[in-house]
This record gives sequence, C-alpha cells and structure tokens, in this order.
Amino acid sequence: MSANRADADFLAREIAHRMDARLDVMRIAPRRVLDLGCGAGDDLVRLGERYPLAERIGADIDASLLTLARQRLAPPKRGLRRLFTKAAPAVQLVAADARRLPLPEASASLVWSNLMLPAVDDPLPILLEMRRVTEPGGLVMFSSLGPDTLRELRAMRPEGRQRFIDMHDLGDALLQAGFSDPVMDMEMLTLTYAGADDLFADLRAFGLIGDDEASEEIEKEIETLRRDGRLAVSIEIVQGHAWRADASPRVPRADGRAVLLRRARATP
Repeated sequence: MSANRADADFLAREIAHRMDARLDVMRIAPRRVLDLGCGAGDDLVRLGERYPLAERIGADIDASLLTLARQRLAPPKRGLRRLFTKAAPAVQLVAADARRLPLPEASASLVWSNLMLPAVDDPLPILLEMRRVTEPGGLVMFSSLGPDTLRELRAMRPEGRQRFIDMHDLGDALLQAGFSDPVMDMEMLTLTYAGADDLFADLRAFGLIGDDEASEEIEKEIETLRRDGRLAVSIEIVQGHAWRADASPRVPRADGRAVLLRRARATP
C-alpha cells in the first residue's frame, strides 16, 4: 500500500474499514455501542452509519480529542442539512481510563476499540473492563498491532524498539477475561514511501517512533531498505472479537487452545 500523506490517520482508517467489513457477517442489532479509545470520533461516525438506531458512547482518556469529536458529531443547527437529516440518538462522550469506565455493568451491546491496545503493556485489565460493560450476548471487537510491526527497523536497531503483544497472547487474555468463542486474525500490511521524511513523519504520527529517531544516521540505514525505488515497512494488523455469553465468568482453558487463530497472507 502506498502511503498517502494527505491523511495522517490513514492507518487507523484502513483498519477501521477492515473491522467494519467483519461486522457484515455478525448478526447483531446493538441498542448501545461503545467506542473505546474513540479519539476524534471517526469510528463513531462509521458506527452510526451502520447502526443508525443505536445509542453511541465514545470514551477516550484524551480530553482534547474528545473536544474534536464533540465538534464533529454535533448535529446541524440550521439550514437544509438539518431539515433533511434524520434524527439519531445523541452521542455521549466521556473522558475516562479504559481500565475504569464510568459506565454500568452490562450497558453496551457492542464494544469497539480500534488501535487502543498497542499503547498498553498488559491488555488484561482493559479486557476485563470491556467484559464488565458488555451485556450478555454482546460482542467485543478490537484491533491492535502485532510484534512484526516495523520488523525492518527492528532488524537494524533492536534496542529500545517498541514491542507489541502477540495475537496468541491476546487470545489467551480474552479467555482469562471470561469471554466466549474468541477469534483472532492477523495480516501483514506493507506501507511504501518515496522518501524517509514521509516515512518517519507517518511513524511519528502513528506513535510508533519518537521524535529523536529520525536522525541522519538512521535515515542512511533506512535507505538500504529501498526496493524498486521505494522504502517499505511492515505493519502487522491484529484483529479480534469475542462474545459475552452469559452473566457469570467462564473458567478458561489454561493453554488457550479454545482460541480460533487465523493468519492471512501478506497484503501486497
């Protein structure tokens, strides 16, 4: 995939598109949808289009992003747009830590979380909280990044490189949190760039590298990765979903073999 610098959030949008496609086969009609780590509200717009009758809640720890989401999701105040826009349930936005949500137990039919988990070292407390707020029969769907993300850079400079949680470990954590029938998928996405400046700008925007990593020395090393005139880096996309089958926690299998793991081919 050739990266488009016109949209600094294109990676999250691409993954949201893939997550949304998975909902095509999920026979659910949620009454309330929670977007955990909603950021500026892009996915709340997408979820509102798919489930126009559902109440939507967006939660994020960053209040400044919630301000952007509030502006984006505000209903039109005047003009033809308001006249022809069908009324939809209001969107509730809350500033909260994903490990301690100010929401009642079993209050969401669908919990959606796009690329929030890469920022945490231990996903279990968040998955436990997801399960707490998911109603019996409800669905949890999330995305993360796998350990092969930026493997080209790690091969050159392994020290200090951010590590991401393997999909097998995420599947085990879903079972430990008490979810039923977890399914984990992995696929590789290759981003290509004309130059190192654009590559580093995007990786900083994604939060994958720090500002101090774009030195001249590293850029010279990066140039050794150029193939067919372009620089390429790998992004391992991990997606998972699971169900809260009943009101009481299940005792998971310790070996995690109850998790369905699926590995896709590399994205050209």
